[in-house]
Amino acid sequence: MKILILTHRVPFPQNGGYPIVVCNTIRGLVNSGHDVSLVSLNAKKQHHHEEEKPDELLSRIKFRPYDIDTSMSLFEGFLTTFSKNAYNVERYYDANFEKALIGEVRNNAYDIIQFEGLFVALYADAVRRNCKTKLVYRAHNMEYQIWERLAQQKNDPFKKFYLSLMSRRIKKYEIQQVNKFDAVAVFTAQDQGTMLLYGAKMPVEIVPVGVELSHYQPDPGKTEFPSLFFLGSLDWTPNREGIEWFLHAFRNELEHDELPVKFYVAGNNIPEEFDEYEVMGKIFIQGEVDDALEFVNSKAIMIVPLLSGGGMRVKIVEGMAMEKCIISTSLGAEGINYKNGVNILIANTREEFLRAIQRCIADEDYCRAVGVNARRLIEEQHDVNKVTIKLVDLYRELL
Repeated sequence: MKILILTHRVPFPQNGGYPIVVCNTIRGLVNSGHDVSLVSLNAKKQHHHEEEKPDELLSRIKFRPYDIDTSMSLFEGFLTTFSKNAYNVERYYDANFEKALIGEVRNNAYDIIQFEGLFVALYADAVRRNCKTKLVYRAHNMEYQIWERLAQQKNDPFKKFYLSLMSRRIKKYEIQQVNKFDAVAVFTAQDQGTMLLYGAKMPVEIVPVGVELSHYQPDPGKTEFPSLFFLGSLDWTPNREGIEWFLHAFRNELEHDELPVKFYVAGNNIPEEFDEYEVMGKIFIQGEVDDALEFVNSKAIMIVPLLSGGGMRVKIVEGMAMEKCIISTSLGAEGINYKNGVNILIANTREEFLRAIQRCIADEDYCRAVGVNARRLIEEQHDVNKVTIKLVDLYRELL
């Protein structure tokens, strides 16, 4: 099949959930013998530079980035309060890109065009008018739920009002956009249920996050035990909110050795003010690391204190592939077919996190067993080659 993938950001380098999912999807399709093209919006704040080290995947596909400015002034942001539109989506609209995309779909006989997320779904109408290709929407999460759950976490009345307002607008927009596609692929049963509640008439199939298992080679001999770690981009509000909650909840125990373990925080776009959380020899704010998998391998227990958000957490799938013992909220582990206490530990309150941490740091053999079971789960259900079969089956049903 000849397949076009559309993304709202360049998925290179593969340093976050969205680019990892996109690239593994492409890798699985190419490995299966399909002809894949990738067209990506290249937002100013996430600019991809040609001089960056090229990804090996680029040699196997046709790739075209398109520069776009999605920035917004404070005044423009204030004015959006009085608008009825989902501004944070509409800022990804660019008339020149739309023209270029129309030329792309007119000049190439694609079998499938896949829209990776809500921020490129706003081009569906233009594509539909200019070709007869089947259109697939990949829902990385239910966007409105992120805003809705963030609103629920806020005590400030203005912030709660604003986030609730954005959630309602995005929900209305998502419902409108989803029904423009021939099929929808979701990561979780929860998201599938939500799509059906939207009144989706097209096929809505669960296609979980897939990973290339050969890239994940755990080496327990290089792991510091005991140690806790968090890895994630802190420009994504649910990540930042979750890790701030965890640091406030446990800073005292970590600092005064009531929890005799070191805690490492790493990831992209960590704000400078996070340096204030550092405690000499106990809490380390490392920022972006050169090799994420090497960092994960070097630490023992992964902390995922997610309080809002949606979809499937790619970092948990990757952590499991690296045989990590993971302590996560049930929301963080949403969509993963886990067994609590067997291949992950679920904690939703401060007390539950405390008990889970204490159990793990006291028993290295137990941690190792949880990690080995986690890897087995990923091999069974998240191998990218197995996941690709499900996606291709969906495509074939449409053709």
